Amino acid sequence: MLKGLILVLTLSMMHYVDYSMMYHLIRGQSVIKLYLIFNMLEVADRLFSSFGQDILDALYWTATEPKERKRDSIGVIPHFFMALFYVFLHAILIMVQASTLNVAFNSHNKSLLTIMMSNNFVEIKGSVFKKFEKNNLFQMSNSDIKERFTSYVLMLIVCLRNMEQFSWNTDHLWVLLHDVFMVVTSEIVVDIIKHAFITKFNDIPADVYSEYRASLAFDLISSRQKDAYTDYSDSFARRMGFIPLPLAALLIRVVTSSVKVQGALSYTCVFLFYLGLVTLQVLNSIVLLGKSCVYIKRANMEDKLFEEPDATASSSAQNPGDAEQATCPTPPDEPDVEQVLTTPSSPPSSFSSSSTSSTSSTSVTTQPTPRTDLLLTPPTDAAAATAAAAPPPADVPPSPPPDAEHPAASLCKKEKDMEEEEEEEEEEKETQTATELKRRTPKKDLLEIDRFTICGNRID
Repeated sequence: MLKGLILVLTLSMMHYVDYSMMYHLIRGQSVIKLYLIFNMLEVADRLFSSFGQDILDALYWTATEPKERKRDSIGVIPHFFMALFYVFLHAILIMVQASTLNVAFNSHNKSLLTIMMSNNFVEIKGSVFKKFEKNNLFQMSNSDIKERFTSYVLMLIVCLRNMEQFSWNTDHLWVLLHDVFMVVTSEIVVDIIKHAFITKFNDIPADVYSEYRASLAFDLISSRQKDAYTDYSDSFARRMGFIPLPLAALLIRVVTSSVKVQGALSYTCVFLFYLGLVTLQVLNSIVLLGKSCVYIKRANMEDKLFEEPDATASSSAQNPGDAEQATCPTPPDEPDVEQVLTTPSSPPSSFSSSSTSSTSSTSVTTQPTPRTDLLLTPPTDAAAATAAAAPPPADVPPSPPPDAEHPAASLCKKEKDMEEEEEEEEEEKETQTATELKRRTPKKDLLEIDRFTICGNRID
């Protein structure tokens, strides 16, 4: 509904623009000025397309997003008027471009047409001697497709305007077809030479174009799914950088002004012609979907249409404690602290091994327990005083002070610290190599390219 309303309002505003006055205004300029104007219009068309895609996407998303309150629907109104203003300006730009091409066709010496055809060969110089990868070549191919289709529509507009001026004389049609054939042939030859040398200089195999075709077929089929976020062929047209609304508005404006409809029979013919166009559109969509399915099967891309997120990642994210327990089990041969404490006479044999745990190291650093044969009966206060005053027996070794540390324990701590430092260094090296690999690995799959490429010029 929004697209239809924008198209109807744009057509009503286009009726106030005089095509004949614009044609004579452009015709009065010099050849060099017209050449510069035509090149500037091509650049402006690409810029308008890139800006218009964002405007229309913002309008569609604002209109279709879920809203909690009815007042949130008011935001569609400013987006709608902005989109309407953009479509009108873009249609005027394409009209000026068509008028310039019409002047080139009607010039006496065809000098302007020759200059425009030579401009295609200048494009070879700007693109052949540059570094291209598969993704860049894919974007350039999409841009060439859009540019060629737009030029076909512009030449159709030129033929309709000229045939109206010559009262639909068939003799003048053959003259126009000669010029149209020259322009189309020059564009095809230039594109063939450009792509041939780009693939040659960059060592890109010719099979890459079948991958491009499969990627476009994937976009076309994904827009037909039930859970698609865009309208039919919107993502496909966005990848091409093509916006059909301004071009459709201009074409309807030119056709309605060139063909006069009078009487009931004429309106009946127009209605039948409209039904024929609708039937052709349905047939075209059926053929395209069938061909797209064939291309996707050849490229083995059927699984990507129905792939689902992995459930293991979500389960591990929900229970991180279980994952830690599963990944960090307690070793079975680890000595227990109570066993070390209950065996004072056995020497600590675990300090020399490099895999001592934290529990065993803490048990080694504890003070040795006193001998049980000396502490059979609890001493009284007087006995304790006499024992403190009496000198220690010779056969009993003096107990170490509480602040002194066992030498074996210090060795264990040093070895443990060195092992922890080595492990940290290894982890840092692994993270650095992982980040470098992530930066260096190119995106070889064409489906991983940004699907919202603007005009085939933005490099992902």
